[in-house]
Amino acid sequence: MSRISTLAGAVTCALALVTGTAVAASAAPFDQAPGLTEAKVDPVAWTPCNPDPSKPDPGIYDCAVYPVPLDYDNPSGEKIGIAMMRRRASDPSKRIGSLFLNPGGPGGSGYMWATTSRFGTEVQSRFDLVGFDPRGVARSNPLKCFKTQEDADAVNNRMVGVPVTKAEINETLDADQDYSDACSKNAGPLIEHMSTINVVRDLDRMRRAVGDSQLTFAGFSYGTLIGSTYANMYPNKVRAIIVDGNVDPNLRLHNGMEYDRQRANGFELALDEFLKRCQAAGAPRCAFGEGDTRAKFDQLRDHLRTSPITLPNGSQVTLSSFTGEVASALYSQAKLAPLAKSLQATYQVFQKPNATALLAPQANVADEDATLLSVNVPRAALREAPVDSEYTADDSYLAVNCQDKPYPSNDRVFATAAKVWEKEAPTFGRYQAFDAPACASWPAPARDAERFSGPWNKKTSNTVMVIGNLYDPATQYKFAQRMQQELGNAVLVSVDSIEHCAVGRSKALNQMVTRYLVDGTAPQPGQLLKPDAEIFPAV
Repeated sequence: MSRISTLAGAVTCALALVTGTAVAASAAPFDQAPGLTEAKVDPVAWTPCNPDPSKPDPGIYDCAVYPVPLDYDNPSGEKIGIAMMRRRASDPSKRIGSLFLNPGGPGGSGYMWATTSRFGTEVQSRFDLVGFDPRGVARSNPLKCFKTQEDADAVNNRMVGVPVTKAEINETLDADQDYSDACSKNAGPLIEHMSTINVVRDLDRMRRAVGDSQLTFAGFSYGTLIGSTYANMYPNKVRAIIVDGNVDPNLRLHNGMEYDRQRANGFELALDEFLKRCQAAGAPRCAFGEGDTRAKFDQLRDHLRTSPITLPNGSQVTLSSFTGEVASALYSQAKLAPLAKSLQATYQVFQKPNATALLAPQANVADEDATLLSVNVPRAALREAPVDSEYTADDSYLAVNCQDKPYPSNDRVFATAAKVWEKEAPTFGRYQAFDAPACASWPAPARDAERFSGPWNKKTSNTVMVIGNLYDPATQYKFAQRMQQELGNAVLVSVDSIEHCAVGRSKALNQMVTRYLVDGTAPQPGQLLKPDAEIFPAV
């Protein structure tokens, strides 16, 4: 569940109070001195499993539930289970170790990532691919704030993705308060132990449990916070860490509101580049490419602030459905051409609201294309990794974010921020401002939690590989630049793409990834790559 210059007035003051009271993790070192024997843990008890029971068992996968401490201050106390799946290395004689994978979120399920094809055959032959659901996520003791779907719907259905009117804002903030109240009532003790520092401790236990002396890891989106935190908690245990679609760890852990403001600006940058490339391609290559694409888009958005657009089939495009669908499409280059069709179809209805849309032949669009923008995308559309399961699975998104990111305790600050942010981010500023009001009343907020908030500059035993798309919407490019600068030993590879995350989208990049993972050869800095596919291929 979910909903980006300097904030003015009360917003800035509130942030100063929050960041000043946040509780950092213990200053005691996490890593062991080189040469010392680390504490032993029980090995993973793997059992053969079939990822897709509807198909023949390929016979290369194993599954397990690995116990870890609920509270690392009491390691011999209550345990929770971390669901794991591995794809065994196809060439056991040349096996290097395990490659752990996390897709982001926070709250993204990584269990099935053991089956991912975004890494090449050489990586699959040399590594066990290990996917896992972090604590509180999906199969790993899912943290739930509601007992029934009806209870959840009663709260969530009152939230407006982009609340504009006073009534919409008040009802949304009230629902967020009810959401955090439900979490306080129903989530149990796990809610106190959801910060990233605990995920990283779990990851290090799993690393030892599979018998690896150092960690090999690829983290995407929020997974880059897991990777960068590991690199600074256990710098001597880094064999190879790839972070793709990067957060800014220092900003995220010290100023939640400012981080979110800058995220909104990242979506705006990606949207603007999409509209520019659409116009350059022109119609019919880009269905929305006839005329001034920026002006047409702004007309649609500004109209929706006060009135929905009724489509020929009777469905309505609202400001919330429009914003959510555009945000979702920007995550994937493959969705950009279909987004252009949806925008064009909706624009033609907007121009002729009382008639069935007669669509220009060169646009190659149809009435049904417009209906895509009438679907209400969950407020999680701006998550750093697209949601891949029903809401009923868990409530880990806010459980992690509210413990990691310091937010003000006055939820009216979010409404004030929306007015400021939408001036510089007119499409996504207000949407992003209402991503986290529940954190204002969260039962286990960042200011009271044990968190790892730096330093981020520990010298790791091996170089970290940082990857950033120039027009990544969810984690804008300057976050990747900051990640590389904040880490003590990292190199940045850039890709000229409008998309969230890059591994698997460029043969040249995947060759670098393979050599880095297999040989430990870090890429040369300063490289700018192109994706293999075009957004708007020639007709």
